[in-house]
Amino acid sequence: MHLHTTSCIITDNIQMVKIELVPDLSHCIETVARKEYQGLAKNFLQTGKGDDEFEEKVELLRNFLESADFKKLRSDSEQYLLKGQDIKFILYREGGETKYELIRC
Repeated sequence: MHLHTTSCIITDNIQMVKIELVPDLSHCIETVARKEYQGLAKNFLQTGKGDDEFEEKVELLRNFLESADFKKLRSDSEQYLLKGQDIKFILYREGGETKYELIRC
């Protein structure tokens, strides 16, 4: 099972962190986001290291977990998952706000 992938895109010398979250019928988007957040925290506690990208990922996930309408996101994603289609959510920051995009694969 694929839970997450993170990527970092550089545009116009500005680094933009994106986080890919892949829910499935066993793990809703909220669960996947929480597991990613917990994984980052666990890694930080084990290594004691965190760079700017790490901090951006933590902040991005924290904002998403605090502000997302998970009932709506589950409903939006389940319609595709029940049809056997794969989906992913891409989290990113735009204009200081946490944004997401639902992509069917």
